[in-house]
Amino acid sequence: MNNQIENITSFLVMDILDKANEMQKEGIDIIHLEVGEPDFDVPECVAESVAKAYAEHRTHYTASIGDIELREEIVKLYQREYNVRIEPDQVIVTSGSSPAILFLMILLCNNGSEVIISNPGYACYKNFILAANGTPVYVPLYADTGFQYKIDDIKKCITDKTAAVIINSPMNPTGCILSEAFMKDLSELNIPIISDEIYHGLEYGEKAHSILEFTDNAFVLNGFSKRYAMTGLRLGYMIAPKQYIPALIKLQQNFMICASSTAQRAGIAALQDKSDYVESMVKTYNERRIYLIDRLRRMGFVIPKNPEGAFYVFADASKFTNNSLEFAFDILEKAHVGVTPGIDFGTKGEGYIRFSYANSIENIKEGLDRLEKYLTDLQ
Repeated sequence: MNNQIENITSFLVMDILDKANEMQKEGIDIIHLEVGEPDFDVPECVAESVAKAYAEHRTHYTASIGDIELREEIVKLYQREYNVRIEPDQVIVTSGSSPAILFLMILLCNNGSEVIISNPGYACYKNFILAANGTPVYVPLYADTGFQYKIDDIKKCITDKTAAVIINSPMNPTGCILSEAFMKDLSELNIPIISDEIYHGLEYGEKAHSILEFTDNAFVLNGFSKRYAMTGLRLGYMIAPKQYIPALIKLQQNFMICASSTAQRAGIAALQDKSDYVESMVKTYNERRIYLIDRLRRMGFVIPKNPEGAFYVFADASKFTNNSLEFAFDILEKAHVGVTPGIDFGTKGEGYIRFSYANSIENIKEGLDRLEKYLTDLQ
């Protein structure tokens, strides 16, 4: 067996979810504040487009690179929202954004290659790097800087083995948006940048910038799961410099063939939708965000910086625990509330708990009532 498999860690939030689901099968009512999945149904236009695709028997392979109509709509999106000009043949449509991350790691990493990622940061990045026989190199993020990168810390990590740096804005787990100044500085380092923009469109004030506003030496990861609540349709995409497209298409052809044809029709409908569906969803998220932040602070959690995007609150729970994994399982067992341990996101996440507000305000209130009682009993 590949030795790297032993180094790949489990996705702890899924361990929490699996235990929560077992408890639910036993008849226990669980409030889910752990999972980063929108609780909204897909837009009506998406449901209609999938039904229409099946009715018209549009269920065959598309080109491996993706349906040209969908790729053209993605081009229009980046022109409209970021004033960035890309070509349809720079876009590869994938079955969710996860395969795109894996393909980029296979593309960029040789044995011994290093990829710079944040600590805390999205739990799975390091495992994609390890799967490609690369080595993750961690840049620490600190609460007192609002979990913003320090460009000098990244510079210290760059060696002749550096294959890329991965950034994520709005960020999972912190919800922070990377500053324009940082992204400009990063673009001048002359290393490939992978920008995970999956939470773009879910912002509560300042809009997130795309890395393509600052450099062409970059790869963008994006998709439809978060912004359009299309998690189960598994539709994502990457935008890459043209010179890498032939190699990426080979990876797609061999490992995925193509993304779902019906999901691609749904993606077209989502991008062409003129309704206020997304705006309404963001408004609802914001109401939950404000409520959750206020309640958590009153309970004694410390939130160094209010999240500016995505649908997470990363709360310092060190007043209550120094072991976030045990704490999360204890909350689940005794309060019947699912939360994500901060250690899932790296050593700098220890002592934190991530709360997802991708759940109804009624469930969030009930979950926090249970959590408050649990904390009272803890004292």
